[in-house]
Amino acid sequence: MSVPAPDHDVFAAGDVVLQCGLTLRDAKLAYKCHGTLNRERSNAIVFPTRYSGRHGDNEYLIGEGMALDPKKYFIIVPNLLGNGVSSSPSNTPPPFDRARFPNVTIHDNVMLQRRLLVEKFGVDRLALAIGWSMGAQQAYHWAALFPDRVERLAAIGGSARTSHHNFVFLEGVKAALTADAAWNGGWYEKPPTVGLRAMARVWAGWGLSQAFYRQELYKTMGYASVEDFLVGWWEGLFLQRDANNLLALIWTWQHGDISANGTYNGDFGKALGAIEAKALVMPGSTDLYFPPEDNEYEVARMKHATLRPIPSIWGHYAGGGRDKEAVKFMDDRLKELLAS
Repeated sequence: MSVPAPDHDVFAAGDVVLQCGLTLRDAKLAYKCHGTLNRERSNAIVFPTRYSGRHGDNEYLIGEGMALDPKKYFIIVPNLLGNGVSSSPSNTPPPFDRARFPNVTIHDNVMLQRRLLVEKFGVDRLALAIGWSMGAQQAYHWAALFPDRVERLAAIGGSARTSHHNFVFLEGVKAALTADAAWNGGWYEKPPTVGLRAMARVWAGWGLSQAFYRQELYKTMGYASVEDFLVGWWEGLFLQRDANNLLALIWTWQHGDISANGTYNGDFGKALGAIEAKALVMPGSTDLYFPPEDNEYEVARMKHATLRPIPSIWGHYAGGGRDKEAVKFMDDRLKELLAS
């Protein structure tokens, strides 16, 4: 039987020293490209992945006739470290495998992505840094770390710094997963499915809004009842993922902060004020863990930022591609941004 060719490329980065002081040896950054880089290398867009997502999950905002049109732009979709495609607990050899995988920050991810763009493609300037959820956290980091190299920023359903409330929400889902006896401190012999199912059910109450459930929109996705949705969609989603990978990504998310580096030394206001990109910030209007109020604080401290909440009852997932009206709203606003 022939093995299908991979749908992505891999940037072999060698040994990478992380912010935590450990070395990610033989680091690999998986990525997928759409479109062609122009002669001036001026049409590059970076569109990093979200929590537990992979490169294919970003394609709802990429396509001919859309703002992110491969006929106009060269769109690079890098996979987060820890997502199971790039270097992760599940694919790193001992001694840094599984529970010993080092703590990776958003800063670490973006610095590695920067190497990919410069060393592989000779790209030193971005037309746009864009992302949803943890992808938005990465886009914010791009704009703050390289203010003279990022022309535009689009942050969808994400923040420049993880809030305390967001941190606590993630503690809840993490506790649900690690309470499974099979978890065994990360050294499980078989997947801790009880914990994964519990984590999924906790997340189900946060990812979508109260109005989503009140109006029974899960029925439009093919689920007959709330329980059908919880098992078929949420549990089914998390059971596909490796537990150590999920926890590694939670650590990355919880410690997201554009000022947590030697450039800004924890001065969050200074980091926001340093962003030169023309910024479009689009929270979900009913997002429960990246609420618009957090973005209001950020936009007020950025030089060229506009806040445009996505009118949707899909909660956090307003930015994730399943609400078609929300996708059109985002695409229209992105066309305006890219035309500016």
